[in-house]
Amino acid sequence: MSSQKPLNFYHSIPIQVRFGDIDRLEHVNNSVYQQYYDLGKLSYFNDVLLEQMDWNVEGLVLASIAIEFHVSIRKYDVVEVLSKVFEIGNKSLKMRQQIFNHTTGQVASSSVSVLVNFSNVDGKTLPIPARWRQQIAQFEKDLIF
Repeated sequence: MSSQKPLNFYHSIPIQVRFGDIDRLEHVNNSVYQQYYDLGKLSYFNDVLLEQMDWNVEGLVLASIAIEFHVSIRKYDVVEVLSKVFEIGNKSLKMRQQIFNHTTGQVASSSVSVLVNFSNVDGKTLPIPARWRQQIAQFEKDLIF
């Protein structure tokens, strides 16, 4: 992902590094990064869509994710998750995220994920609603449709 052009992230959420996140090597365990990215996704969609998802009606579920680990996060580091929807398809959207470490001034990790709109009651995928498209397009300045 480092060869891609720089991204403009318009959404961020601070992350509290918890004692339980730290492993025997005294850094955040790699499995915890996914939890940080999930917190970023939830915050992004609550803030941008101006609604909370009801997965019984429709909600985004993770279809795929790729995570790159660049530098370690330590116990007292100050970090935030940056999130961006960069492409919307018919039933799915793509998101880029980074964990930025303010203590070191470096990107600790980067991620690309695909999320699919899904009805838990019906057990099937659904088109991305027009209201979501509109809210995301207003928030993001360089979105691909």
